Amino acid sequence: MLFPVSLVPGTLLRRYKRFLADVELDDGSVITAHSPNTGSMLGCADPGLRVWLRDAANPRRKYRWSWEISRSADGTMVGINTLLSNGLVAEGIESGLVKPLQGYDGLRREVRYGQQNSRIDLLLEADGSRRQCYVEVKNVTASVEPGVALFPDAVSQRGTKHLNELMHIRTEGQRAIIFFCAQRDDVTALRPADEIDPVYGETLRAAVEKGVEAMAYRATVTPRSIVLTQPIEIVL
Repeated sequence: MLFPVSLVPGTLLRRYKRFLADVELDDGSVITAHSPNTGSMLGCADPGLRVWLRDAANPRRKYRWSWEISRSADGTMVGINTLLSNGLVAEGIESGLVKPLQGYDGLRREVRYGQQNSRIDLLLEADGSRRQCYVEVKNVTASVEPGVALFPDAVSQRGTKHLNELMHIRTEGQRAIIFFCAQRDDVTALRPADEIDPVYGETLRAAVEKGVEAMAYRATVTPRSIVLTQPIEIVL
């Protein structure tokens, strides 16, 4: 996934009200950017970190700039925009990188499903007798121990709801996937963040026991592009 315009670097001054961040650009000017991430952004939102912003070039937007990348304290480039993960996974499927999800006839996004009026991120459709495949994508940015990503970085009732929806889909005989997209390339494994949201961890393990498939891939992040690269282990 290439960024449509060159990103602009700066230094994070503060993140506040979840969706806003003050950033000092390299020319000394200070701007307020939109933060497209509702989580705690653990390790990615500390004042003083280098960040990269995208100019939305949309005069109707209240905030011209969008925060796309942080460089963590250890120097890792991390994609913080949760809105990109669905596209990254779709690209990985369509390119053949995500081998377990090959062979379907079509891919649709944001399709309503389930018992709680949810929307599945990606629906892989098949002709004939093959089961449809429901793929729920989760963006992952946090890592608190070397080489291991964790999810979620804040209590996620919505994430638990999605796992319950996937379990219901399995009872209907369809294929269900929880797909963790780690927008950082310094991790080789992912685990549930039981210390942050124990309910999510318990529900994830229950979902896997009931046939929901868990997958995780990492991505390489640069100021020019973010690209899904390879699978990583899930430690339950």
